[in-house]
Amino acid sequence: MFDDKKIIKAIKQEAFPFESKSDLSALIEAVGECPFVLLGEASHGTSEFYEVRTEISKILIQEKGFQVIGVEGDWPSCFTVNNFVKGFNPSTALDALKDFNRWPTWMWANEEVLSLIKWLKEYNQKTQNNVGFYGLDVYSLWESMEEIIRQLEKSGSGDVEKAKKALSCFEPFHRKPESYGISAAFYGEDCLDEVTELLTTLRKNHLQYENGHEESLNLKVNGLVALNAEHYYQSMVKGGPDDWNIRDHHMVSAIEEIVKYYGEGTKVIIWEHNTHIGDARATDMAKEGLVNVGQILREKYGKDQVYAVGFGTHRGTVMAANRWGEEMEVMNVPQAALGSWEDLMHAAGPNDKYILFNNENAHFFNNEIGHRAIGVVYNPEYEHLGNYVPSVMSERYDAFIFIDETKALTPIELASLLT
Repeated sequence: MFDDKKIIKAIKQEAFPFESKSDLSALIEAVGECPFVLLGEASHGTSEFYEVRTEISKILIQEKGFQVIGVEGDWPSCFTVNNFVKGFNPSTALDALKDFNRWPTWMWANEEVLSLIKWLKEYNQKTQNNVGFYGLDVYSLWESMEEIIRQLEKSGSGDVEKAKKALSCFEPFHRKPESYGISAAFYGEDCLDEVTELLTTLRKNHLQYENGHEESLNLKVNGLVALNAEHYYQSMVKGGPDDWNIRDHHMVSAIEEIVKYYGEGTKVIIWEHNTHIGDARATDMAKEGLVNVGQILREKYGKDQVYAVGFGTHRGTVMAANRWGEEMEVMNVPQAALGSWEDLMHAAGPNDKYILFNNENAHFFNNEIGHRAIGVVYNPEYEHLGNYVPSVMSERYDAFIFIDETKALTPIELASLLT
């Protein structure tokens, strides 16, 4: 057991007040020259998490030369945003969000992201910089296959036939990943050979596809999505840690493809849920054989090259759904459970604050303690049964930002944009 009073006293001693973006100077200084800055969120539907990540990202781009924002979103829909912020197309910021039309749409089709991409577009135009916006996730198997075909047809490449062959292998499953997963995992009817051959071809011929709008990068990562999504959906129906691990390894591979494309010394900001960016070894995820982006990057590049910032709140509202695929709604986030990390942060003073974990103060925060995590599916009345992840905070993150009371983000109604 840990001593609540000692932790509260340590929080009061170590926390920086956070009332405006000017208060972030200590955090930015602590980032130093790390090329990977990971910005978390305790939910996928909280306005302040998006807003604060936006402010931090702006400072990192302007003052430290970061060139890439990679997010927990699908590559094809995020690439539409990338085209917008770089002036390729579409013409308006709202148009750039139209492709976020697959549930949960509110994660990226929201007013907070709209504000960010407008700023990125203006910044790129004014500075002649080339800051990009990319999706790192693995879910867009069919969309990625269709994008490969579209681009190969546009370029007149003979490789389009291999792409069509690969897509035709998936067509009998009618865009139902679980149907493909069952067929592949239990009946040996998979499309692995087709997507492997396609990805090999795209990698071999990638230079011939480049025409100034990042076509070669687009093809390579969409091919990577197809391959890893095939592995992911097979593993998903079997249970166990493999599907989660495939997904997070894929996100790191996508980051590495982007860095390779931009060139040596590229600095990357990553927006993902706390469960992806906070080192899994400092949570009970490790006992289940789970790894995540934060852990993988630290292991591959060294802890001093990665700066992970966790986020949390004591209470408020959030955008989420009761079940997968159901309508989004604004839900109340109850006061944090007694004895949880968020409860102790609040007890140290009901104000917004952040802590920088370091060698001098880590021993104050090295107890395993419950840390709230809210997904796109959320049931507030039952959160005490499964929404608190046992975590050693000073090992999971390099810093933690606490917003005492938060509100739900503001979704954009895509239906009106698509008519």
